[in-house]
Amino acid sequence: MTSLVRPHGGTSLRPLMPEGAALATDRERAARLPPVPVSSREAGDIVMLGIGGFTPLAGFMDEADWRGVCDEMRTADGLFWPIPITLSVDSGTAGGIGEGSEIALVGPGESAPMAILEVTEKYTIDKAHECRSVFRTTDADHPGVKMVMEQGEVNLAGRLTVLSAGNFPDEFGELFLTPAETRARFDANGWTTVAAFQTRNPMHRSHEYLAKIAIEICDGVLIHSLLGNLKPGDVPAAVRASAIDTLIENYFVANTVMHAGYPLDMRYAGPREALLHALFRQNYGCSHLLVGRDHAGVGDYYGPFDAHHIFDEIDVDALETKPIRIDWTFWCARCAQMASMRTCPHDPQDRLLLSGTKLRKMLSEGEEVPHTFSRPEVLAILREYYEGLSAEENVRVELKGHSGA
Repeated sequence: MTSLVRPHGGTSLRPLMPEGAALATDRERAARLPPVPVSSREAGDIVMLGIGGFTPLAGFMDEADWRGVCDEMRTADGLFWPIPITLSVDSGTAGGIGEGSEIALVGPGESAPMAILEVTEKYTIDKAHECRSVFRTTDADHPGVKMVMEQGEVNLAGRLTVLSAGNFPDEFGELFLTPAETRARFDANGWTTVAAFQTRNPMHRSHEYLAKIAIEICDGVLIHSLLGNLKPGDVPAAVRASAIDTLIENYFVANTVMHAGYPLDMRYAGPREALLHALFRQNYGCSHLLVGRDHAGVGDYYGPFDAHHIFDEIDVDALETKPIRIDWTFWCARCAQMASMRTCPHDPQDRLLLSGTKLRKMLSEGEEVPHTFSRPEVLAILREYYEGLSAEENVRVELKGHSGA
């Protein structure tokens, strides 16, 4: 009998991927259906629906659910949900799809269908309204806004049967864990309270500090790496995973941390995405989510602690997974250790503020990174990656010069 938090909606996990003979039959059926390509973001959502990460959703949202989520963060039947989970196609493709029909959804670079969608509704949306609701902006420079504005004109709603987890199991191996698998491992470890640490960056000293705060509070920490697409300039998942594993091996007590990955693309929705991160971590079995400065943010679109405040704006019973809110963290030269605004009394000139953006900039420009910023074992992995990028860039420059000779 588990003592972990219940999956979202108070039910058991609801993965939408059949098993055994049923899966084989559905794959044969999908091969005979009209294929419809999906985006990387939609493919990640399909995988999450398939493995139960988006429990209790049964598929892509209809117009009533889309509007309810945009305006009230609730589906039409009252389920708390902070970001629409939708599938879109262009109007030409939509014209050839009838309500009540089935289509095969094919992921980017894939040949075999990822899922079967039983289409129950076709509808158009006000994309600007979704962007204002979810991202708090319609600025086309915002990567999430750009994603929504470039998607197809028509949304398709319906029940989903997922046939594949895409390339995630092959590419990431044991790093890719389903909610059922993380829950089983938490139970095996005897953990009842687990804090999720969301990351799309390699972990520097500030991240390490946050995770260790959570270990003082909870039985364990799940370092949960995003495996889907990022914005240009972010560190690829495989490099990030290697750096995180090295950090865990060298600087954490054994059996206090688990490292796993999940298949979504970043939406960069700031506060609303923090709520989504808490929601699906509840499905993974986590009782808490670490929420630091500018969680899931990008640029200057959100205040540094907007993702803290939004948890106070939702109903108490909306989520069982609760935030652990952490203030600005930094290395203080006078304290001679990591600290936060709540624990350090010293002046700003004594503090080295840390961020993933700053670390990426220093590494990409070949600057020396102090040990107070990141652990040497992590820096060695990241330097090798950035030196490889520099070598590739030099080759491109040489080839360009040669072709023009």
